[in-house]
Amino acid sequence: MNISHSLKAWAKGIKRDGVTLWFAGQHPQTPWYAKALGMFVVAYALSPIDLIPDFIPVLGYVDDVLLLPGLIWLTIKLLPPEVLAASRAQADAWMLAKGAKPSSWIGAFVIVALWLGAGAAAWWWLTS
Repeated sequence: MNISHSLKAWAKGIKRDGVTLWFAGQHPQTPWYAKALGMFVVAYALSPIDLIPDFIPVLGYVDDVLLLPGLIWLTIKLLPPEVLAASRAQADAWMLAKGAKPSSWIGAFVIVALWLGAGAAAWWWLTS
């Protein structure tokens, strides 16, 4: 197995686990803290807007390469095994039927609100 194949398999697993978190957030046996973190991660992952825009050299890809997979991994570890198995089965069925991840305009709104809040805080701090 070469490195390219390994990276593609890893990326496919991360993509599937992002969709898994969507279904785990709706599962009644998911603990509240896993739901909260999972919904944040799903909103960010499905948002068409990144917290750190990709056009910023090097830093633009940090969230895609490190932050997002790390948060997905952490949230997956917080899920009970039976919830994880059921949610992964739902995610696999979704990916097979739809062929792509869903997108979230609510997630985009959250990211835009964070950027606007950070900009307003920076402006207030610089002008006071």
